[in-house]
Amino acid sequence: MTTLLFTHEACLNHDPGRMHPEHPARLKSVLAALSDPEFDALERREAPSATLEQIARVHPETMVRRILAAVPPHGLAAIDADTVMSPGTGEAVLRATGAAVAAVDAVLAGEARNAFCAVRPPGHHAEPMRAMGFCFFNSVAVAAAHARAVHGLARVAIVDFDVHHGNGTQAAFAATGGVFYASTHQMPLYPGTGARGERGVGNILNVPLHPMAGSEEFRQAYSEVILPALVNFDPDLLMISAGFDAHVDDPLASIALVTEDFAWITRELLRVADRVCDGKVVSCLEGGYDLQALGDGCAAHVRALLAA
Repeated sequence: MTTLLFTHEACLNHDPGRMHPEHPARLKSVLAALSDPEFDALERREAPSATLEQIARVHPETMVRRILAAVPPHGLAAIDADTVMSPGTGEAVLRATGAAVAAVDAVLAGEARNAFCAVRPPGHHAEPMRAMGFCFFNSVAVAAAHARAVHGLARVAIVDFDVHHGNGTQAAFAATGGVFYASTHQMPLYPGTGARGERGVGNILNVPLHPMAGSEEFRQAYSEVILPALVNFDPDLLMISAGFDAHVDDPLASIALVTEDFAWITRELLRVADRVCDGKVVSCLEGGYDLQALGDGCAAHVRALLAA
């Protein structure tokens, strides 16, 4: 079985402004990197739009309707200082969320061993009642809730290696023992959550990293803390919030990883998935704001998915 790649051109039409770091060129750089002949084996699929019912498993219907109603017919509309909408934002967020849901359906149906969703805007900062941090709907959280509600999975794990803590994902599942959320992230840094003491109902595992932590501290966090806990949780499905903004060249943070670190963590997570859930993995793009580092990181990540 091959790796599925879900994306949609509508994700390029969310444009929060020329000076905003979460701009359409991010996705263009990812798709350009994945257009190399070495990725010809990817099975490419068009991301569908998520339904209101799917999104409402995480975000109440009133919140979903409020966000979609705020999409401007022209110009820009700001939810907050960081989270800005353009006329193309509505379809982009529905396609980004729909990609994650469709990827879960396909992987659980045995159509592929794993999948990567090359979409934007990102989602892991979106809390159940609040869009924030460049994020509107939490794609990974919606897809995890879908896996439990529709496919009946007892345990879903989400591992987040974005440099920023996924406060939205944690908030969605902090009281849900059937979902395990583990994150490495720089601290102190936006959004200010993700302390070690934030444990949910025993299902949340945060390993904050110091600025300039580098490869050794990052790998140690996974090898000694997160990967053993993931094995112990024994999930039926592993989801990944794949952010590449911990790279040394990224302008928004300073953990100082290199591209090989993203290849390494992907391989390590796949090894665990092989052991506990027959290799079933769905990964979704989150952050990454240096275009070269983002493209290289995604290529390393998907290369490992293809080799699984």
